[in-house]
Amino acid sequence: MQEAQAHHKLKQLLGSRAGSGWPHGLTLTRLVARSLRRSDHSLFPIREGQRSEWMLSLLLPAVLSEAPIALVASEPLQRRLLQHELPLLRSAGLVRPLWQGTTTPASPCLWMLSPGDLVQVWQSNQLGEHQLLCAEAEQLEELLGDGQAVRIEPEHWDQLSASQPPLREALVQLHERLSRQLLNRPLTRQPKLAISREQEAPLRLLLQGRTDLPGPWQRWLDCGDQSWTSWAIPDAGQLRWSLVRQPLQPLQSLHGVLEQRGAVLAGSWAPEGVRLDALGLDDPVVISLGDAQREEALPLFAPRQQPFPNSAEYAGHLLDQCRRLVLGQGGLSIVVIDDNPLRQWLTSALAAEFGRRVDHEQTAPESNGVVVCRWQWWLQNHEQLPVPCQLVVGSLPIASLEDPLTAARVEALRRAGRDWFREWLLPDACDRLQRSVAPLRGQQPQPRLAILDGRLRSRSWGQQLLSALEPWERLEQLRPD
Repeated sequence: MQEAQAHHKLKQLLGSRAGSGWPHGLTLTRLVARSLRRSDHSLFPIREGQRSEWMLSLLLPAVLSEAPIALVASEPLQRRLLQHELPLLRSAGLVRPLWQGTTTPASPCLWMLSPGDLVQVWQSNQLGEHQLLCAEAEQLEELLGDGQAVRIEPEHWDQLSASQPPLREALVQLHERLSRQLLNRPLTRQPKLAISREQEAPLRLLLQGRTDLPGPWQRWLDCGDQSWTSWAIPDAGQLRWSLVRQPLQPLQSLHGVLEQRGAVLAGSWAPEGVRLDALGLDDPVVISLGDAQREEALPLFAPRQQPFPNSAEYAGHLLDQCRRLVLGQGGLSIVVIDDNPLRQWLTSALAAEFGRRVDHEQTAPESNGVVVCRWQWWLQNHEQLPVPCQLVVGSLPIASLEDPLTAARVEALRRAGRDWFREWLLPDACDRLQRSVAPLRGQQPQPRLAILDGRLRSRSWGQQLLSALEPWERLEQLRPD
């Protein structure tokens, strides 16, 4: 059977490699082989280990299988697979033809698709009988949202104007009006600026009924209902801006992509965290790998009566506490905060104190460096960094209502009479917090977590975030290494 073959091959491969200690590798590879053989829907929430530790176990059954399989991976993960896991399997004599791009392969193989490629292939009815294999299930909603996004760059306006001579003057006037509205807005803490339906309406009315629109314009016109939202990304220095339109619920927009096909979705999330039901899962098998109760308690420094991020004294508090936390530490410190101006100010202030040790979103820091970054950057890049001695949380990972996509989703939930904070923002924050501290688990010596956001202790919902961090132990005093 495929399960036994995959088990045997992985055991041989791991036996030839030193330091292959992830405890659930053989279990995962048998489960994946079983799912591919049965062509069912399987979810594998993985609570222990990094993706690099279990990726081989997920990939090997797909290489051994003769079924058509589409491997859905972001561009960073694709690069890793092409540079590490696939060459390792090849060196062990485990080879399967690999196909890339949006053209359907002529014979069954391993078809590597980006989330955007998957959207394009499925919408053009070219996915055929391919089963789906994804190792980034915890990011799937975000990745598929980006994959469905329609992006209008400045050059697309020129193409539209050239293809529609009768509309040229009206297009120039509309573009100039939007440019004034967007580029004259005061800077915010977010790099995106919301664009309302009323602002888009004149352009949509002008293009309505046109069938020969170039580039992405026809797609932009087709996604005009309230289930999508728009924003601009301005470049005030160049007096340019890009227009982005994206679905509010990316998984619902792709409902049906899993009909009549198998799917294996794995990722580093808690079983109760990420909800993938909107994809149309059919009675999925859900098997969680990793036991949170076996993990060593994470030292947590979170003093009571800290200021809130929107208070006047918060910036000074943040700097003072970061100084205390960094002093006496011989390892890498990661400081995460999403507020752009505050993050840049904090980076400069810490650099004035600690010099070249301090970097902003740097994947090659000094051994005792301090990296100040956004939450998303840390989640995407932590595997490229040494394990830090501490993770310092400046502000909790609660999505900002200044972000146009977040604001539009909240407004849609509000219109439906739903509790948008407890139904979406809070569970999302719990999930991001769990994933962010996962690299600290199981390390010796045990890194510490510091949370400098007063809402954790002062708000009733802070207890839910503390529960998501279990197991942890209170760290009352800071001690140097």
